[in-house]
Amino acid sequence: MAAEDRPAKQPRLDPEAEAANVIIQLESAEGQQAGPALDVPHSVTPQQLEVLLNGLLQNEEKTPYSFYVEGQELSGELGEHLKKQKVSVEQSLRIVYMPQAVFRVRPVARCTASMPGHAESVLAVAFSPDGRRLASGSGDTTLRLWDLSTQLPQHECKGHRNWVLCVSWSPDATMIATGDMNGDIWLWEAATGKPLGQCKGHSKWITSLAWEPAHKALPSRRFVSGSRDCTLRVWDANTRRCIYSLGTHTMVVTCVRWGGEGLIYSSSRDTSINVWDAAEGKLVRSLKGHGHWVNTLALSTEHVLRTGAHDHTGKAPKDPQEGMQVAQQRYDAVVKGQPERLVSGSDDHTMFLWTPAASKSHIARMTGHVQLINQVTFSPDGRWVLSASFDKSIKLWDGVKGTFVATFRNHVGPVFQVAWSSDSRLFVSGSKDSTLKVWDVRTRKMMVDLPGHADEVFAVDWSPDGSGVASGGKDKMLKLWRH
Repeated sequence: MAAEDRPAKQPRLDPEAEAANVIIQLESAEGQQAGPALDVPHSVTPQQLEVLLNGLLQNEEKTPYSFYVEGQELSGELGEHLKKQKVSVEQSLRIVYMPQAVFRVRPVARCTASMPGHAESVLAVAFSPDGRRLASGSGDTTLRLWDLSTQLPQHECKGHRNWVLCVSWSPDATMIATGDMNGDIWLWEAATGKPLGQCKGHSKWITSLAWEPAHKALPSRRFVSGSRDCTLRVWDANTRRCIYSLGTHTMVVTCVRWGGEGLIYSSSRDTSINVWDAAEGKLVRSLKGHGHWVNTLALSTEHVLRTGAHDHTGKAPKDPQEGMQVAQQRYDAVVKGQPERLVSGSDDHTMFLWTPAASKSHIARMTGHVQLINQVTFSPDGRWVLSASFDKSIKLWDGVKGTFVATFRNHVGPVFQVAWSSDSRLFVSGSKDSTLKVWDVRTRKMMVDLPGHADEVFAVDWSPDGSGVASGGKDKMLKLWRH
């Protein structure tokens, strides 16, 4: 082609011109450009773009990526995608890339164990940060620890005198904190199930528990509790003493989270979200915007805060110093130099996305649910947010911008809880309709329907090592689900 025939500017894309090239600019979700604009053929595939991008970023180890054009994932040839989505290209086409987990979690497909033992409803289930053990709290006032290799009960922990509402593992997997309906908190040794002691101070039931992250302190020592008595308390797990009490909420504290930047977050029925300095217990700022009770909070870093120094295989350094460094590296890899994001869900059917360390103004108001929001949770990579609602649906949102992505409908009752697989590709939901369902984020479809419980499913968790899902509910049965 002679120089004079060559167009000076990239022409508007003609869907029929299959042989024409298209100029693309690869960018990260944060807007950082990867190299110069590139002239690529229409037939370019995500696999070829991945090879190209790994070269541009000079990645020593090949990283898998997914690619998005105007929010839609590219699944085949670029030209076909542009035609199908009716995207016209004036100058250059912006393609956003997202790193994917190097490992893959297989969807759970069957119940491998139904574990009786609890005499009342199972109200909380939680896998340990290394994925090797499981803890369950119940209305029968006990905490039970289960051996996942034999699928048998390991320890029955007695001490509470009322329903066990919250179960929280320390990030180093050595201790478990439990909170009950009387306002009592117990600490247990994870290896033996022996009681380490009681934390007394709250006068009404415990709504939420959260530990200080591993990159801030190892071995784990401090944790925070929220209660219906309108206060938060920060405790020393070694002495079981209250270090300080935080009391500016005027109504029930519904949820507490301990962030990775030295901040503690609390939500309340007084419609506010408070941000506290974890070192001194001072109020940093109050986030306002919700018109009704705030029920639930989630952090963009919650998966890495939960697992600490443990990788997706459950391995972690034995030395606390090295463990803190590994936990810090894992944390840094998720935040990528950006401030931690917080999402809140409310009885007013809305959600807000915040960056509390940077501003008291919200990034986005997220609307769409038509009944109250039970739970919100970020994907392990911080890319997505899920919300579970009484309106029987689950909604998927962009975790950076707060924009709506998709609705997942198949449950015929309120959705109580959702849990992500550690590779951020799948999630599982538990509902009042007695079923669990496994969903695929990329296809936006249900993969597996898991009936089996005889009644409402209150609690569900996906093991951090990806090996399986645990669920519990009104039928007093704990079930394990595997591939």
